[in-house]
Amino acid sequence: MNTEVLVKETPMDIGVMNFVLSQTRNQSVEGDLVEGTVLGVERAVVYIDLSPLGTGIIYGREFNNARDLIKKMNPGDTVSAKIVGTNHKDGYIELSLKEARQALIWDEAEKAIKEKKVFELVAKEANKGGVILEWQGLQGFLPASQLKTEHYPRVDDGDKNKILEELRKLTGTKLVVSIIAAAPKENKLIFSEKTLEQEGKEKIIEKYAVGEVTEGTVTGAVDFGIFVKLEDGLEGLVHISEMDWALVDNPRSRFKTGDTVKVKVIEIKGGKISLSIKALKLNPWLEATNKYHKDDVVKAVIIKFNKHGALGSIEEGVAGLIHISEFGSEEKLRQTLELGKTYDFKITLFEPKEQRMTLSYAGENKPVSLVS
Repeated sequence: MNTEVLVKETPMDIGVMNFVLSQTRNQSVEGDLVEGTVLGVERAVVYIDLSPLGTGIIYGREFNNARDLIKKMNPGDTVSAKIVGTNHKDGYIELSLKEARQALIWDEAEKAIKEKKVFELVAKEANKGGVILEWQGLQGFLPASQLKTEHYPRVDDGDKNKILEELRKLTGTKLVVSIIAAAPKENKLIFSEKTLEQEGKEKIIEKYAVGEVTEGTVTGAVDFGIFVKLEDGLEGLVHISEMDWALVDNPRSRFKTGDTVKVKVIEIKGGKISLSIKALKLNPWLEATNKYHKDDVVKAVIIKFNKHGALGSIEEGVAGLIHISEFGSEEKLRQTLELGKTYDFKITLFEPKEQRMTLSYAGENKPVSLVS
């Protein structure tokens, strides 16, 4: 018996059978993933046995979309497909191999997240936000925030173009990553390079305790502070508020990469370690307790303007707010007070334990407040 002839003739009979059995077979639903056996492959059609549902057919656009997969098919092969139609005129169940493959890949991605699987993938390209990777034919994104320490772009001035230059250096590099988010409807796949690093970091952190004083090396400065390497595999952050008792506007102006600094561990939480430099310095507010009192008239230098008014420093690390309401408008405040200049002020609130102080301008030519 010629098997090839049977393959070509059988589908004609199957169409009639499907039409008769369409009312009695188990109900099939669009979107379902099904598995069946290849009955025959013709020039532009594939027939698949989906018993007890009936017979599936791959044709037209779906045939063209899966042409590479179909070339490798033979009668008797078991394949997975997705139902895309149930109203074929001859009673066939219309199938898509490509959509089934996509669905299975997304299922695999979800499984990888749960099992915390690790993959070695090549960085294809970069943009200002991170790196593009490819997994199972799907494009995914590795945000810069999810890069491990040695790959994170440390750019002193935060210039986005320079950050992009640093990220582009990773193109062609093999990265060990895990999937942390998969959203098939949005076609979004997010990777992280931090998973393994985090596990190693948690073991290292166990050696440290809150209150411990140690030394480290500055590995980068950003707007909100500096990163300090304590040992291989462990970095901590000195937040800008923990750099000095005095006002710090720009961490980059105080520290540069490679500087050695002494720090105090002030918090260990969620696999992260927070450090302080100012905690190792004498708190100027403690000394100020006995030096200043409410209603004293003092000299203060203007060190900063903000939305509430201006900050006046009466000594290093001890500053008070001069509220904008005293001047009626920001324009008048700035006309009266200049950055870097010293003026007379009266202390109207002094709470050194809370490090709070307010000042009232006591100089000449004080504008009349518009606020009653």
